[in-house]
Amino acid sequence: MTVLLVIFMLLAFVGIDYLVRETTRRMRENRQRAAREEILKVAVRLDIAGEVKTLKRIEVPEPRARILAVDDEGIVLDSFRRILVLEGYNVDTVENGPEALNLVQRHDYDFVFTDLKMPIMDGVEVVKAVKHLRPDVDVVVITGYATIETAVETMKHGASEYVQKPFTAEELSEFVNRLLVKRQSRLDAQKEPTVRIVSPTQAEGSPAGEFCVPGGSFISPGHAWVRIEPDGQVRVGIDDFAHKALGIISAVGLPDPGKTFQAGDPLFTLKRGDEEIHFRAPITGKVVEDNARLKGEPFLIDNSPYKDGWVCRIKPADLAAELGALRIGRPVVEWYGEEIKRLRDLKAENEGKDLAWGTLESRFLQ
Repeated sequence: MTVLLVIFMLLAFVGIDYLVRETTRRMRENRQRAAREEILKVAVRLDIAGEVKTLKRIEVPEPRARILAVDDEGIVLDSFRRILVLEGYNVDTVENGPEALNLVQRHDYDFVFTDLKMPIMDGVEVVKAVKHLRPDVDVVVITGYATIETAVETMKHGASEYVQKPFTAEELSEFVNRLLVKRQSRLDAQKEPTVRIVSPTQAEGSPAGEFCVPGGSFISPGHAWVRIEPDGQVRVGIDDFAHKALGIISAVGLPDPGKTFQAGDPLFTLKRGDEEIHFRAPITGKVVEDNARLKGEPFLIDNSPYKDGWVCRIKPADLAAELGALRIGRPVVEWYGEEIKRLRDLKAENEGKDLAWGTLESRFLQ
């Protein structure tokens, strides 16, 4: 009876905690949206040295990205401001190509949206000029049905995508949000990963863009770490690469003490909802102890992968013969660079979405 009461109280606590967090999140989002709606009521008309007469600028706190839209139809520009400001984007709009290029040279934009059919300068010329001036900016073509073929042609000149008008608010929001994810994935892939050799304690709480290698520990090809204990036994856990690739872990399937595993056999399992992933034994030997704390505190693998989040201790059968298949120190840093690049490329192919654990296991843990 006592056990059932404790379980009920635990479930109730988890449920209340979730409701509080979800309510707080929704209230924060509602406040942000209300603030954006107030900002949207005033489209700021600017005149920069008399050269950008049609500029309207709306800025929001902590913008997700900065967008410049150029179109000779005021109704289209009104739609861009109304829809994208509420989504959390800074939006500048102008009515012709020369003014757009003037702004591109002076300001940092993430995206430029340009109509194809415009007087003075058409969209193809805008695409070419923007990519010449700022190759880092993503250019998107606004097109009608009759000009889709031309829009596709602009991709040869550097346009990344096109959006067809007329569009609904939902369609434009989803389109721009998807573009932002793809852009961020590409930028992340271009960054050199930071990999450091640190002590187990220093590895705790490392930022998402930094990967930590535990000094004095070996790393297996399946991303398990191995630390040799004074008594000749080894302690095993998951490395920082696996920890960051997997994200939140909800449960751990521990190996049975007393059982012998060959190197490469499935040793333990991590779970998240309906997904699970298997880590293989880095060496041959008998499990002498599991980390029983992980049964009730699986978050230890997230919070302390090299210290409190160890999974099991193994008595090796022939450690000296198998150490050659493991990496330690500088070779791990170099290998991590290759693995991180592979992971980022895979995420980019998946348009920045979370990868299924089955995919991660087949690509990185075999």
